[in-house]
Amino acid sequence: MQGNGEHHANDERLPATARAAGFASPFDRAAWFDLLEAYGFAGQGRVDAHGRAGGVTAWLPLRIERPGEVAGLTNWYSFAIRPLYTGDGDHETARRALSQNLRRTAGRLTLYPVSEPDELTAALRAAGWWVKVTPAGDRHWLDLGDMDHDAWWTSRPGALRSTVQRKAKKGIVDIQLLIAFDDGSWAAYEQIYAASWKPEEGHPALLRAFAEAESARGTLRMGLARIDGIPVAAQFWTVEDGTAYIHKLAHVEDSLKASPGTLLSAALFRHVIEVDGIKRIDFGTGNDGYKRDWMNRHDPLWRIEAFNPSRLAAWGPALKAFARSQLRKES
Repeated sequence: MQGNGEHHANDERLPATARAAGFASPFDRAAWFDLLEAYGFAGQGRVDAHGRAGGVTAWLPLRIERPGEVAGLTNWYSFAIRPLYTGDGDHETARRALSQNLRRTAGRLTLYPVSEPDELTAALRAAGWWVKVTPAGDRHWLDLGDMDHDAWWTSRPGALRSTVQRKAKKGIVDIQLLIAFDDGSWAAYEQIYAASWKPEEGHPALLRAFAEAESARGTLRMGLARIDGIPVAAQFWTVEDGTAYIHKLAHVEDSLKASPGTLLSAALFRHVIEVDGIKRIDFGTGNDGYKRDWMNRHDPLWRIEAFNPSRLAAWGPALKAFARSQLRKES
């Protein structure tokens, strides 16, 4: 079965009904991409690339970096980008149709972060793109399998379990868990973040809008830790389709001896496992050492660079990209 090969102008937008293959993510919804566009992350314009094959349409939200160059519509809050689908049918042929359609308007495509690149790179190559796939980051996540909370906790490093036990016994830290957005709690989070070791928040208005939207969907999970009534640690999670996503966490530096962030993490892990019944926890992008204490899986994230050989302007960047890759192999 072949895609119909028709070219779609940018007058069709990603439908709210579009879904990713496999488990759902907050970064796979039309509302997320609309939010990124509304807050200025669409570059020189948004393109919802798509291709049809029978009853299924594959979609890939993109931004125009410059004429002839497009990239995934993501920002630093995004855990991953992947094709989305509407309808039932042949996903593979729909991805190939999308790739073929995109060759008519773009000379270069960049996607990051990508957690599972094989199917998309196969579609791009089948459509005639020159494709380079490079490891470019890390992803730590927890696969609970058949473990309940207690079995998982027993599997964690002894130093972590000892810290939680000792600090909790002292009763210095008060933990509050929330399942709905609250103005005062969010203000406390922003205050904690500003006083933490973290760099300045990239786009606080977008993050708040995202948290409010997740609260409206019933997926927000948030925690605050206080010492003597003063907020000293905060975390923002969401839960969806059997997975918890850890979006943001921060603590005030001078509270470190009481381990409020560690105690808050322990409380949230227990809640999402025992109350929400999740089976996976995704710690997002980054290879911070502390993530290994909580997670049992580590995978690379990938950057896909695709070059259209029918565009002469893409040849120079393609040669440079593949030359860099070869030099790394030889060094």
